[in-house]
Amino acid sequence: MHALLLITLWSSLALILYAYAGYAVLVSLCARLFGRTPESPAVADEELPFLSVLVAAYNEAAVIGERVENALRMDYPADRFEVVIASDASSDDTCEIVRRCRDPRVRLLAYETRSGKAAVLNRAFAELRGDIVVLSDANTFTEPQAARRLARWFQDPSVGVVSGRLILTDPATGTNVDSIYWRYETFLKRCENRLNALLGANGAIYAIRRTAFTGIRRNTAVDDFVIPLLARIRTGCRVIYDADAVAFEETPADVRVEFRRRSRIGAGGFQSLRVLRPLLDPRRGWIAFTFWSHKVLRWTCPFFLVGALASSLLLARDSSVATAVLLAQLGGYGVAAAGHALRGARGPAARVARLTTMFASMNLALLVGFWMWAAGRQGGVWQRTAR
Repeated sequence: MHALLLITLWSSLALILYAYAGYAVLVSLCARLFGRTPESPAVADEELPFLSVLVAAYNEAAVIGERVENALRMDYPADRFEVVIASDASSDDTCEIVRRCRDPRVRLLAYETRSGKAAVLNRAFAELRGDIVVLSDANTFTEPQAARRLARWFQDPSVGVVSGRLILTDPATGTNVDSIYWRYETFLKRCENRLNALLGANGAIYAIRRTAFTGIRRNTAVDDFVIPLLARIRTGCRVIYDADAVAFEETPADVRVEFRRRSRIGAGGFQSLRVLRPLLDPRRGWIAFTFWSHKVLRWTCPFFLVGALASSLLLARDSSVATAVLLAQLGGYGVAAAGHALRGARGPAARVARLTTMFASMNLALLVGFWMWAAGRQGGVWQRTAR
């Protein structure tokens, strides 16, 4: 029993360390040694494909008008794009606001029966005119050049999906609030991009070749993760990350809303393994390496944290090392609690505390998400995020 507890403790700590630090070092090294940065082709205006900008919406009256105006202002040939708003039985003025727009490039798909985002996407894709579909959210605002930068990649027939870069902004000041964690995730995307092993896309801004979309399950929760990787499985296409295609989105003001969002994403991650499991085959090469390391291990880290805490607690009576490890863990959770209480504070100490809070809350949300998935409580019908 003592030996089993020691194995549980040190293996749990090692896997946590690898998932959040070791993988970043290893993937960076591999990207430098074996990867290459994809280069987008130069494309003249007359060669740009016809685009469909698709926004699936539910009760987005507060922002949908601005979103349509933002899409119409993009720097793209005026006769080569359409803006399609697909409403999932919105009960507010979302549809009426879209109907008031007289620009012929704007179309409304007003579905009367609530079916969830995945079902809306399945239905909407069949009604689009574009060769390339740019997917976005109702509360996302893109730079004028973003669509052009996404579209240029599709001159290469091997490219099936292109993800842009999302910048998070503070709803009160409008300033960039990219956290250390968000910059860390962007760094991983850049490395994975060099290895042709990008995992999914950013739902706020990505484009897909319409023929690469073959539908997703109606209860799919993380469509921006599943759609690109299913396209890769089914067609063998490349998934590209373009950091120059930029969109902006406000962070939720309510931390409880953010926790529910992360829990839903966690449940969706476990759910996605059913359809994406072929990518876990080591024979897939780099994509299997990134999927196991960046996603599967990350999703299972809550169990490693529980295992490390429980085993160190049981070993503490007989081992000073285990006692020190236990105290370090308890101290870390104490800092996380302090970070939650210091949300508005500034300074290096407050930033470290908030980062610790994010780590703890993210893993707690993943744990909640696992139980949602295991209990079959993760459906495809989404609720609007309060903004």
